[in-house]
Amino acid sequence: MKTIEEYNSFLRSKDVVAQPAGFEVDDAEINPILYPFQREIVRWAIGRGRSALFEDCGLGKTFQQLEWARIISKKAALIVTPLAVSEQTKKEAEKLNIDAKICRTQADCISGINITNYEKLHHFDPAHFDAIVLDESSILKSFSGIFRKKITDFARQILFRLACTATPAPNDLVELTNHSEFLDVMSGKEILALFFVLDGNTTHKWKLKGHAEEDFWRWLASWSVAIRMPEDLGYANGAFELPELRMHDTVVKGESPRNTLFDLGNLTLNERRQARRSSMDQRVAACAKLVNDSSEPWLIWCDLNAESAALSNAIPDAVEVKGADSHDHKVSALLGFSSGKHRVLVTKPSIAGHGMNWQHCSNVAFVGLSDSFEAFYQAVRRCWRFGQSHPVDCYIITSNAEGAVRRNSGRREAQASNMMESIVKHMKGLSIKQLRRNVMNYEEEEFEGKGWKLYLGDAVQRIDQIESESIGLSVFSPPFPGMYAYTNSVNDMGNVKDIETMIEHFRYLVCGEKLLRIMMPGRSCCIHLTQVPAFKSVDGYIGLKDFRGAVIKLMEEEGWIYYGEVCIDKDPQVKAIRTKDRGWLFKTLAKDSSHMHMALADYLLQFRKPGDNPKEIRAGISQRYDNPEGWITSEEWIEWAAPVWYRQSQYYPGGIRETDVLEARPAKDEKDEKHLCPLQLGVIERAIKLWSNPDDVIFSPFAGIGSEGYQALKYKRRFIGIELKRRYAECAVRNLKREERE
Repeated sequence: MKTIEEYNSFLRSKDVVAQPAGFEVDDAEINPILYPFQREIVRWAIGRGRSALFEDCGLGKTFQQLEWARIISKKAALIVTPLAVSEQTKKEAEKLNIDAKICRTQADCISGINITNYEKLHHFDPAHFDAIVLDESSILKSFSGIFRKKITDFARQILFRLACTATPAPNDLVELTNHSEFLDVMSGKEILALFFVLDGNTTHKWKLKGHAEEDFWRWLASWSVAIRMPEDLGYANGAFELPELRMHDTVVKGESPRNTLFDLGNLTLNERRQARRSSMDQRVAACAKLVNDSSEPWLIWCDLNAESAALSNAIPDAVEVKGADSHDHKVSALLGFSSGKHRVLVTKPSIAGHGMNWQHCSNVAFVGLSDSFEAFYQAVRRCWRFGQSHPVDCYIITSNAEGAVRRNSGRREAQASNMMESIVKHMKGLSIKQLRRNVMNYEEEEFEGKGWKLYLGDAVQRIDQIESESIGLSVFSPPFPGMYAYTNSVNDMGNVKDIETMIEHFRYLVCGEKLLRIMMPGRSCCIHLTQVPAFKSVDGYIGLKDFRGAVIKLMEEEGWIYYGEVCIDKDPQVKAIRTKDRGWLFKTLAKDSSHMHMALADYLLQFRKPGDNPKEIRAGISQRYDNPEGWITSEEWIEWAAPVWYRQSQYYPGGIRETDVLEARPAKDEKDEKHLCPLQLGVIERAIKLWSNPDDVIFSPFAGIGSEGYQALKYKRRFIGIELKRRYAECAVRNLKREERE
C-alpha cells in the first residue's frame, strides 16, 4: 500500500535543482586581490563543487578559476585552456602568488595547479586530479562530438569541476548541453525532455516549454552564474566599465554570384563563398591601407587561408597565424602580439578567438564576416573588454554582394544582447543567494452542478474523496511523458523527463487504493494515448518509444485486466504538412524509402477491474434479444467492433472527426504550448455508450476542459472529474454548465 508520505517524497524527487558537491569556505581564505564580487563567486563555486561561470569578458574569470582550483583541490588540479592561453594563465597565477605549471604530458604535472591546452588533454590521466577547470568552455562547440565526449568522459572521473566562458548566449541549447553534461548535472536528452518542446510544427527545432520556463531558469541558476558586470550581483561596477565601441562599415565593390548589380539578400553558402573570393583583393587592399597608415597595434580577423596570406603580404610588419602552423609558432606569435613584439596580428577567430587578453590593442578589422555571431562576438571581445583604456574601433570590410551577411550579423547581435539581458534578469540574485521557486500555486476546491462534480487539485490526493466502487466507467487521456507541460508543478504528471518517471507517477493514481478502488467490479477504465516519438537530438536515434506498452505493463502490475484496445486512425497528410517529418515526405520516398514510416495512430486501451459486473449494460438495440431500449444499433456495432476506428471520410461518414473537440482557447494561459488537444468527442461517445449505463458515474482524473464530463451529461450519465490547473477547471465548469442548459 502506497502512503501519502511516499507520494510526497516522490514529488520532491521530481525537483530539478542540482545538488552541491563542494564545501563551505570563509571569505578570509580567498586572496584579497580579488574584487568582492569575484570572491563571492569563488565561495559559491567552491560550495557547489561543480558549476559554470558565464561571465562577460574582462571580469576576471582567470583569477576566479585559479583561486577556485587552489582552495578546492587537495591533490592536483588541471586547468585546460585554448591555444596560447596557458602562458597567459600562468602569468595571472604569479600575480596571486600561486605556483602553477604548464604541462605537455602527465609526467610534467605537480601536486598543485597544472595548466595545459585542449589539444593535449589526451596525454593526461584523470585519476591524478581531484579538480578540473575548462577555460573558455564555449570552445567545446567548435570541437567534434567525439572529442567533446572524450572531454566529458575524462572529467567524469574527477570530483570537482568548473567551466568558465564569456559566451553571449548560455541558454543556447548546444552550449547548455555541453556544460551540463561536463558538470554531470543532466544529460542532453534529459534537458530536452524536461524543459524543451518542438518549436511549431517542425521535428528538429526546440524551444522552452512555457510552463517549464521558471523551472529552467531556477535549474540553470542552481549550477551557474551569469553576469555582464558586477552590478548584476548587486555590487558597484567601479573600474568595470566598457569603453566606447565604434563600428565602421567599409563596403567594396564585388561581383554578385547571380550576375545582378545589387545584393539580393539571402545567398546560398556557395554563393557567399563565391562573393567573398571575388572581392578578396579589394577587401585586403582596403584593410592594408588602414593598417599601413597607422602606427598603432592592429588585430585583423579573416576566415579564408587566401585572405590570411594576402593580408600578411600586404602588411609588412604583420605576423600571420594559420591552422597549419606548428604549435610553437602559434604560441610564439600570439604571445609576441600580446607583448608588443608584433604590431599587427592576422589570424582566424577559430584559432585565437577565445581566451586571449589584448587590451593593449584598440583597432580591430574583420576582412569579411562568417555566419557565426558568437565567433564575431568573441573576436571583438579580445580587445573590447574590461581593462581596455581606449575606445575600440572595429572595422567590418565586406563587399556589396555580402550585405545580407552584415545585416544578419547585426540582427544576431541584437538577439544575443536581448538574450543575455533576459538571462541575467531571470538569474539575478538566484545564483549566489538562496534559491526560491515560483511554481503554480497548488489549490483545492470543489465545483458542483446537476449530475456532476469537479475537484480542483492533484488527482492522486483528491481521488480519496470518491466513494469505493462508485464509478461505472473511467475514460481519460493522461499527459504524454516529456512532450507537453501544462503546468510547472511537480504534481503535474506531464512534468517529467522520461517515460519511466511518468509511469512511476501514474502508478500512484491507478493502484489498488486509488483508481482500482473506486471502480465497480467488472467495469472498464479506458486510457487514450499515442506512442512517444524518439528524436535523434534527444534519444540518439529516430524512432518510437513504447509508451503504450509501458502503460499496459503498469496496469497489469497494479491488478487490472488488459481486456482490449482499438487503434484510432489519423490523417498522414495532415501530419506530414504540419511536422515536415522526412519519414512521410514524397521526396524521401523517391530518394531513400528506408527512412519511411507510418503516421502515429492513437489508441484507446481497455482495462477491466476483476470481478463480476453488478449491473448489466444492455446497450444493443435488439428485438431479437428483447432489448428495444438499447442505444447502440447493429450497424454502429459492426463499425465499432473493428480493431481500427477510422477517421471520418466518404467511406466512413460516421468515423472519428479529428477536429471534433471542445473549444480549448478559453482555458489556455499565456505560457501554454500550442498543442492543448482535448480528446475527440466521438471517441468519448463510443466509450460511454459501449461501457456504461445511463445514470452511471463517468470519471476522469485528468478532466482538462471537461470533454469527458460534457459527453457524459449529453448521454444521460453523471460525471466526476479532477483537474490540477484552475484555468482548465474553470473552463470545464463552463462547459459542464453549458451542457446542463442544453
